[in-house]
Amino acid sequence: MRDFIDPGVIARLSGLAMDARQPMIGSVSGRHRSPTRGSSLEFSEYRKYVPGDDTRRLDWRAWGRSDRYYIKEYEADTNLRMCLVVDISGSMNFGLDGSQEAGKSKLDYARRLAGTLAYVAAGQGDAVGLYTAGQQFKREIRPKRSPAHLKFVLDELGEMAGDGETGLPDALHQVAEKVAQRALVVIISDLFMDPETLRGCFQHLKYRRHDVAVFHLMEQSEIDFEFDRPVRFVDLEGGGPLLVDPTTIAKQYRRAVQEYLEQMKNIIRDTEVDYHRVSIAEHYAEPLSRFLLARKR
Repeated sequence: MRDFIDPGVIARLSGLAMDARQPMIGSVSGRHRSPTRGSSLEFSEYRKYVPGDDTRRLDWRAWGRSDRYYIKEYEADTNLRMCLVVDISGSMNFGLDGSQEAGKSKLDYARRLAGTLAYVAAGQGDAVGLYTAGQQFKREIRPKRSPAHLKFVLDELGEMAGDGETGLPDALHQVAEKVAQRALVVIISDLFMDPETLRGCFQHLKYRRHDVAVFHLMEQSEIDFEFDRPVRFVDLEGGGPLLVDPTTIAKQYRRAVQEYLEQMKNIIRDTEVDYHRVSIAEHYAEPLSRFLLARKR
């Protein structure tokens, strides 16, 4: 166990399986629907017989009723590939009430979310991969199924450090191209970038038939902006400090934040991404519970 993995949270979530929202293509039998027709007990549909079909799958009762040949098709179940994409830009070092204290930052919160999801997925026999998005495409761990591989993923999560500008758009395009088969792509980030840039990323992932989920991490002061005295703001992604009287810009700032959130809302609606806005003041088990419950078949 790592210090960012809570056995109590794992036990709480153990009864909530992680389901895909669309059929998946995997290498072994599992709990997720597959677009491939199989011979499981889960009946799917009838279709007309065409020359070349396996005659052992003919439904003779349907032939007796209609004098036509029909094939019975079943849904095959498969395993899932989950690709965790974690933003490790400098802005992820921002924490509760602006603190950069260890254990309170967005990156620490992301570490807990990702580590717990990795445990849940591995526990139900699914493959887990990790992609960290820094100024360049920092780290790539392809999805695999094994306890040793899970340890490798958790080790990398434990060593993550936020620095520089975000490389999330490049990382998402890389994932879309490099993960050949359908996967659940879980993005954990503060999305500190132009929303229209994300639209192209989401569309690329959806075009490649990936199931996309987003945990958008925010700290409440970023929305409320309730400062009542001059404040020195520091750009955590490399820019210089700025001394500002908040009362002169508060109204414009709040308007800009609402416009940003409205843009995000439109993009999520258009791309049909599974979006979760999360306050890092909330215990991380809560958004995970909502995420898993919403996916329950």
